[in-house]
Amino acid sequence: MTIEEAQQQVDEWIQTVGVRYFNELTNMTILTEEVGELARIMARKYGEQSFKESDKNRDLDDEMADVLWVLICLANQTGVNLTDALKKNFEKKNIRDATRHQNNEKLQ
Repeated sequence: MTIEEAQQQVDEWIQTVGVRYFNELTNMTILTEEVGELARIMARKYGEQSFKESDKNRDLDDEMADVLWVLICLANQTGVNLTDALKKNFEKKNIRDATRHQNNEKLQ
């Protein structure tokens, strides 16, 4: 699935099953909540925190998909084409960061 297809499928789902988009501020808050849930799993799986019983059945891939879903919702409702935005972001990084990381002594 391409990013463009994902944006279309999310929009189709929202329009048919979800009834309508939550407003942008609500979705921004939901995105923050979803990122927090992802962070919680990351801290337990890769960090030093131990799993609580309620966290043991949570999937990292599902949490990442939740973040992506809400991000796509925000893009759709604000008119952002994520494919174009990502291409522009790569261009920016390739110019700004062309040698930055290679010259970073901390990464050597």
